Amino acid sequence: MIEIKGLSHSFDKKCVLNNINLSVPDGTILGVVGINGAGKSTFLRLLSGVYETENTVLYDGKSPMSAETRKDIFFLPDDPFYTGAPTPKKLFEFYRTFYPEIDISVFDSFLSEYKIDKKKSLRTFSKGMRRQVFIAVALAVKPKYMLLDETFDGLDPLSRKLFKDAIIKLVEEENATVIITSHSLRELEDFCDKFVLIDNTQIKSEGDIADHVSRLCKFNLAFISDISREAFDGMPIVSLDIKGRFATAVFEGDADEIRARLETLSPAVIDEMPLDFEEAFIHDVLSGRGKK
Repeated sequence: MIEIKGLSHSFDKKCVLNNINLSVPDGTILGVVGINGAGKSTFLRLLSGVYETENTVLYDGKSPMSAETRKDIFFLPDDPFYTGAPTPKKLFEFYRTFYPEIDISVFDSFLSEYKIDKKKSLRTFSKGMRRQVFIAVALAVKPKYMLLDETFDGLDPLSRKLFKDAIIKLVEEENATVIITSHSLRELEDFCDKFVLIDNTQIKSEGDIADHVSRLCKFNLAFISDISREAFDGMPIVSLDIKGRFATAVFEGDADEIRARLETLSPAVIDEMPLDFEEAFIHDVLSGRGKK
């Protein structure tokens, strides 16, 4: 289990994360979401031990900096660093220094799936191809804790599916824990067990993705004449957009109960609309900043 207690971090007196508290059970796929600059990458660097945490991050009670823990953690940053012009084969040998049990058969298998020549220089590869190589390394390590920063970025749909399937298999077979940040929230919705939203230096919401989305409902309404915002007073509104006779509203609560209350406004048309994790995320951020 990963335990985070009172985690804070600043750059040049600018607070990026403030008093983060979180527990991540083994065997969890956790999605970390937030707008650009929210601190997602910093969060992963702190968890990986790249930045010192002063015992505010513990893996099974141990620091990420301890030799015993280091071998269990694999951190894949958004733009992985490499020197010179290594080939995938040389990159694998480099990582073998830190992870002696890295599995060459897994590495070769994924390079084959991605149709990558392991004897060619990484410098000749596209961003997506380089990311595929590092993904192959990460999966070959089979870490107990895998930390992935925007790893879907640059991958084509087939590569994303192969990667997601491999992570799910790793979690199921090894009881691994995966923490991943992504701008593609729809990628996380059918992939992650749980999520954490970081905004304004703190965790604004967290929990099960399906449960979080189900607590919201969205309706499109049409009226005979123009409708005012005041007509919706007293309702659990998350967001409300009115254009003359038409309104689109997101509410927090049971959809049937909300529909019954909306019926009292005598709309000519009332349609419940599907709402996904990306919309829920947007509403969470905007409502947290007082915007509706």
